[in-house]
Amino acid sequence: MNRMHIAMFTNTYLPFTNGITRSIHSFRQALEGELGHNVFVFAQGADDYEEPEPFIFRYPSLEIPFQKYPLTIPVSRFVDRLMPRLKLDVIHAHHPAPLGTEAARHARQLGLPLIFTHHTYYQEYGHYLGLPEETGRRVIESWIADYMKQCQHIIAPSPSIKQMIETTYGIHDRLTVIPTGIDTRPYTAADGRAFRQQLNWGDDTILISVGRMADEKNWPTLLDAVAILFARQPHVRLVLLGDGPARHDLEKYSEELGIADRVTFTGNVPFDDVPSYLKAADLFCFASVTETQGLVTLEAMAAGLPVVAVDATGTADAVDHEVDGLLTPNDSEALAAAMERVLADEELGARLREATAVKAAQFDIVTLSQQLVDLYHQAIEDKQADRTIQMDEKKSIFNVDWRKPLSILEETIAELENLLTKSVHTEEK
Repeated sequence: MNRMHIAMFTNTYLPFTNGITRSIHSFRQALEGELGHNVFVFAQGADDYEEPEPFIFRYPSLEIPFQKYPLTIPVSRFVDRLMPRLKLDVIHAHHPAPLGTEAARHARQLGLPLIFTHHTYYQEYGHYLGLPEETGRRVIESWIADYMKQCQHIIAPSPSIKQMIETTYGIHDRLTVIPTGIDTRPYTAADGRAFRQQLNWGDDTILISVGRMADEKNWPTLLDAVAILFARQPHVRLVLLGDGPARHDLEKYSEELGIADRVTFTGNVPFDDVPSYLKAADLFCFASVTETQGLVTLEAMAAGLPVVAVDATGTADAVDHEVDGLLTPNDSEALAAAMERVLADEELGARLREATAVKAAQFDIVTLSQQLVDLYHQAIEDKQADRTIQMDEKKSIFNVDWRKPLSILEETIAELENLLTKSVHTEEK
């Protein structure tokens, strides 16, 4: 089989860790290591970070104040000179902007197919635009529609995301579900007992959760639930892996609940340490309602943890209720009751743990990476035939003119990019 040259554009990659970082990292390892292809990653800047991998190309970036999230500046003369020399076959965007716009530009200039993974419910993030909720939602949907029209294929990481794309945009062709796979080896190899001793967790029962500390992750519901549980279970603790703009408020809220001494906020931990943290814990609990695939839940299963989580999109795609985990309404009392049930019923806990290994095996990263390669080949054929994504123009988002607020947003972004471009070019001189 011919070796493919694949470019992946992403706003987030190591050392920043989130679900998209884990997805790209996992696919890249399998595409290169097991399948023999070349993957070039274009990502945010990472000052003072020693690259452990080759062929990671960085754009300059800033950290968004109070968000602890990188804002990538899509300007790089080096990348512009480099792209034609890589002899690429496909360009794969993991965000629509700002680096997604760079991916689309290079795809146009080089005559290459553009693939886009619709990783999340972008319309749920409209509040970051400072617009009324419904207006923000419609502006984002219109913007995403414009982006996807340039693509040869759209990837959804879960059936629920695929259904949302079909319903919102009327896309039914060249839309494929490819979940992020899991390399289960780091999770099975992790020495949870030794890591537990290293962390001085003792004999306490450890609940663990992983994710960005942001409002959309629904952390207060989880803290409310563990507060209820702590009142009944004196030797239970909660460990939260991750960082983000809401961390300070969540730490303060845990103090208000009187549980701060039993809740540990680790902040971001090294990527390679996550399997050890999970393997050392006793129960994975999760309250997010904005997940796309439930990747972190699947990673917990790979570590052999039973799962108790809010029944929401993404997570529900990963968890089979009463088989490998328990799903609850978005309610702290129900979440607390489910956690207490698993902790109290040893037979139930053992049954759930046994099923998690079966579930994790269904998401083998090599098998899913081969599906991705097959999709790349189809996208190449579609590009040669000048086929792009087609949408149902009768859908509601096309019936209202959202271009005015969108154009204002685009003008603001363009002005910012121009200022940053001048600054970057000045520094290059």
